[in-house]
Amino acid sequence: MSETRVSELAFAGLAEQAELLATSAVSSAELTAESLRRIEATQPTLNAFRVLRPEQARREAAEADRRLAAGERVPLLGVPIAVKDDVDVAGLPTAFGCAGEFPVASTDSEVVRRLKHAGAVIVGKTNTPEIGQWPFTEGSAFGVTRNPWRPEYTPGGSSGGSAAAVAAGLVPAALGSDGAGSVRIPAAWNHLVGIKPQRERISPAPEPELFHGITVLGPLARTVADAALLLDVAAGTGGVHQAAAGRAPGRLRIGLTARAAFTGTPVTLHPEIRTAVARLAGTLRGLGHEVVGVRPNYGLVGLTFLPRSLVGVRDWLRRVPDTALLDPRTRANGRSGSIAGPSLRLARAAEPLLHKRIGAVFDRVDVLLAPTTASPPPRVGAFDRLSGWQTDQAMIAACPYAWPWNVLGWPGVNVPAGFSAAGLPLGAQLLGPRDSEERLISLAAQLETVERWHERRPPVSW
Repeated sequence: MSETRVSELAFAGLAEQAELLATSAVSSAELTAESLRRIEATQPTLNAFRVLRPEQARREAAEADRRLAAGERVPLLGVPIAVKDDVDVAGLPTAFGCAGEFPVASTDSEVVRRLKHAGAVIVGKTNTPEIGQWPFTEGSAFGVTRNPWRPEYTPGGSSGGSAAAVAAGLVPAALGSDGAGSVRIPAAWNHLVGIKPQRERISPAPEPELFHGITVLGPLARTVADAALLLDVAAGTGGVHQAAAGRAPGRLRIGLTARAAFTGTPVTLHPEIRTAVARLAGTLRGLGHEVVGVRPNYGLVGLTFLPRSLVGVRDWLRRVPDTALLDPRTRANGRSGSIAGPSLRLARAAEPLLHKRIGAVFDRVDVLLAPTTASPPPRVGAFDRLSGWQTDQAMIAACPYAWPWNVLGWPGVNVPAGFSAAGLPLGAQLLGPRDSEERLISLAAQLETVERWHERRPPVSW
């Protein structure tokens, strides 16, 4: 294939690649081989993947081509995708960013089973920081994952490997997870659409829940339609979200907010992000929506987040073969989780009150529009040599806007909001109450028709 053809296929997107396969315009063997080639070529620079499964992927691609030739059609038949290294793929270890010799998984997690059932070819598992704790993807186990828009900057975290892989055209879409913004933050910093679905929308099996209910699995893609397609497959929702991406949302009342929940850490919204979010608000007005300023009443929601997060780290540490290999900050968080354990029940019990208090804003508006992060992507290594307390302060200052929705368990969608003067991607999030994914996806898709963010690609200097 010509270089132009290769590039067009790489950035064709999930739905378009599936259509090309169904019409025999390309084979799964070709798409998979090219995906693996691009991954291997970029590993020394982007380092998006923790582990690849080239032999299995090629076998699955060949089988997909046989099924396609026989006339079989399922949503992702023959399309190469990636998953974050926090879900089980049979035959591969699940290290969740940690160093050490982890056992290989004997069975697929439920979400991977659904992806395979839909015909997807899983080429590998993407990098994530240790136990998904940080908004940067760096660690002793795998090195540094870089942002394809500006490789000297982080792609974010904790789904940084998945975001970098999609932004660079290594795969058309990827699965991530979001426990404090870990899908939405890297989506913002890589010019992608990232969906944090409603809690329990995507099964976490074999786990009963992830991080005591604050973490959910979610898709990253370059378009709303592609993210909706991956969500439908992963959730088993039969095209509901794809349909939402294809219809107008109707006239909505949108609440614009830059208020962050209280954490005790000063938060300063970067002026370029403030301008970018305000510009999107203007675009939404131009589309016929009413936009009003609001101030959600977050109360002390942070007190209910920390026990669930820290106890989740403690729980995961029990799976690590050798904790001495881990970052001291991870071990410290695990110890804090042991101390926080007794407060976990109270943290869970507070959720209905938080739903009522914070959800009161939806008596006035249909959707919230907020920044996804307070700052553009930091440079690689910006968090090196910081203590645990210093890391927490820097992390909260950069990313104060996403995590309350993890406590609530409600859906949110990151949409690209443009670029900084330095060429760094910026994002905004659309947030809704329980069971509002369809409305958020419809609104994001309508915004995409004007913004056309998917037409812009990162440079290829890496």
